[in-house]
Amino acid sequence: MTMIIGLAMPLLVLFTLSFWIQEYLDFIHTFSLKNYFDFFQKPIYGKILFKSIRISGLVTLATVLLAYPMAYFIAFRIQRNKLVWLILITVPFWTSYLLRVFAWKIMLGYNGVINSGLKSLGFITEPLAFLLYNPTAVVITLAHAWAAFAILPIYVSLEKIDRSLLEAARDLGENAFMSFVRVTLPLSMPGVIAASLLVFIPTVGDYVTPSLVGGPSGIMIGNIIQSMFGKALNWPLGAAISVLSMLTVTAMVSLFLWGTHSFRRRIA
Repeated sequence: MTMIIGLAMPLLVLFTLSFWIQEYLDFIHTFSLKNYFDFFQKPIYGKILFKSIRISGLVTLATVLLAYPMAYFIAFRIQRNKLVWLILITVPFWTSYLLRVFAWKIMLGYNGVINSGLKSLGFITEPLAFLLYNPTAVVITLAHAWAAFAILPIYVSLEKIDRSLLEAARDLGENAFMSFVRVTLPLSMPGVIAASLLVFIPTVGDYVTPSLVGGPSGIMIGNIIQSMFGKALNWPLGAAISVLSMLTVTAMVSLFLWGTHSFRRRIA
């Protein structure tokens, strides 16, 4: 009960604050929809919100595609010391989140590791400027940063699959690929869904990574909210944007869960 109250109170405060009005450094404690009208009257907020959802969707897809083979390898190819392999794979993610973001900034930078390597090999004569300060850099950095959170639930889901089902599929004449498509993948979907939610929900509101590697074109809704509570000193508008962002993400997640549930019923 205490935990529920602890989670609900900040949301209630945020929701209440979104109906107030900021006037200079004071709050006008009068119920008003002005902040919500401001959000819809300025298209830039909606564009950045849906751009954030698109970027987060790409991050989720890239992370799952990166994590699934690693989880599959440990679950089906490693027979002994699986815990050791899991630890070895996740050790790089034990470091500070900021350190990993800065590491990617160094790698993707104008004079970074990738550009320097390509120049030394003679593949390019001028550094590739498109590697950093754009949405692509944000997707790459976030996908790497959240990979560990996707590996573990997918691995657990794969580990729970009854191996006799795979043997039965092979006995019925299915090749390895079709056994994976018809047996392994559907049965591992709970882990894939859990991994997708673990990555998608927090990355929509991420503002640190876009600030460091995104540049002007990589700004996400978290940066707008952070600026409203920071430099702009317009907490009510920031609260309203936060509420609308949460509602939008909740709707997207609900749609995703409905779609995956329908898909699983269809292939069952």
